[in-house]
Amino acid sequence: MGVVYRPIAQTDPARPETSELLAGGWCWFTHAEVLERGRSPEIIPAGDIPRGDLDRLTRPRASVAGLDLSRPCIMGILNITPDSFSDGGRLGSASAATAAGRAMQAADILDIGGESTRPGAAFVPPDEEIARVVPVISALKAAGIAQPLSVDTRKAPVAAAALGAGAALVNDVSGFTFDADLAPLCARNGTPVCVMHAQGDPATMQENPHYDDVVLDVFDFLQGQISHLNALGISSEQIIADPGIGFGKTQAHNLALLSRLSVFHALGVPVLLGASRKRFIGTIGGAAQAKQRMPGSIAVALAALKHGTQIVRVHDVPETAQAIALWRATVAGRAHG
Repeated sequence: MGVVYRPIAQTDPARPETSELLAGGWCWFTHAEVLERGRSPEIIPAGDIPRGDLDRLTRPRASVAGLDLSRPCIMGILNITPDSFSDGGRLGSASAATAAGRAMQAADILDIGGESTRPGAAFVPPDEEIARVVPVISALKAAGIAQPLSVDTRKAPVAAAALGAGAALVNDVSGFTFDADLAPLCARNGTPVCVMHAQGDPATMQENPHYDDVVLDVFDFLQGQISHLNALGISSEQIIADPGIGFGKTQAHNLALLSRLSVFHALGVPVLLGASRKRFIGTIGGAAQAKQRMPGSIAVALAALKHGTQIVRVHDVPETAQAIALWRATVAGRAHG
């Protein structure tokens, strides 16, 4: 959809006076990469970025579902499924999920999902998905879990039931393309949302993914869906964008997106990255089993923070929290309280 300005994010403590703060966070930039279909990328000074585009890049992101997005946030994954690629079947009861939630106290938000979206996963009927997630959400709320809860679903009936049980955000891996009733439901309820890019359905998405330009194709999709959500009455201040690593993407596609991740700040909304334990981490890192991919997952999460990514969605919450605390301290030259 035309020219996109990708801020070249930096975190060095020696920050020039001419630099711009990226999205009110911890990164700054003095230059941007100009991306446009049909032309070679060009690097320009930040001062040459058109005012409206610069405002989208620099404007501090408002709190979404209670998250302070001026600092890195962690979304902890609670999969209430028998067949998720990494931890399927581990949380088969509300009590087990509540115990897992307690172990994720370092997370800023917990994301509860009742349908696996791994490559090749089968469709789960709404009633079955509701039966998985609602007791867990209710149990977490009853146990006094302090973090806000997100429901990872692409179906309006599931979202409605989860919101009724106490969920505070809807995270849709289809980017609100699967169920036409889901976005209007969120708009009516004033519910914050996360819109993700995926090419194809989980059952077939990895068969032969293709893009003309994966960075711009994903950007254009997210920009279009954000406009669609805005038209329904969901403010950009209540929208999070996720480029959908591993969802209808090859390793090359994933790496292209990760290397230019800061481009998604040009959407004017907070950015979430969900790469934890994904297949490409195992391939590059030599870890065949998903549970062996914690070190690689942390490496990718920290790389995302260097692009100013506000939220990382992870399985290994305590380990990621420790890594982020040390990363922030070494970047800033001081420990954060």
